Amino acid sequence: MQYKIVERDCFQVVGIKREFSIDNEEYLVGIPKMWVEVNKDGTIDLLSKLNNGELEGVLGVCVANNDTKSKQQMDYWVATEYIGDTPDKLLKLEIPASKWAVFEVNGPMPDAMQRVWKNIFSEWFPSSGFQHAGTPDIEVYPDKDPYSPDYYSEIWIPVK
Repeated sequence: MQYKIVERDCFQVVGIKREFSIDNEEYLVGIPKMWVEVNKDGTIDLLSKLNNGELEGVLGVCVANNDTKSKQQMDYWVATEYIGDTPDKLLKLEIPASKWAVFEVNGPMPDAMQRVWKNIFSEWFPSSGFQHAGTPDIEVYPDKDPYSPDYYSEIWIPVK
């Protein structure tokens, strides 16, 4: 599993968010459906035009939301790094300064991304000596064909 360690100051992303249940891995079905919808409704085109930060492309941002007592929930954002005032109809999320483990993801979506996520938590974390820092995780999707067999994307995990 290829990764590097990167440190970044805080930055902001803008986009849309939805809440998904972590129970029974419902998010593994819901998040790919969300991507299909935002590709059809023009959200991806808007976010691509707004992208003016260091992270190039559209982002999937995972924010744990464990305030709900009955089920574990997560907020999932389709967003982009953006410097400026929050555009109309979008929400803003501040990403705190962090040390990041940045993992390479090679292959078509969503299978390649889901495979690397699974490997990070089942193999890498138990043997790495790192712990999750408890802040949002980020998926970076460059502006290319995400269904291509040689598509390159990344997973950014905050670590300590």
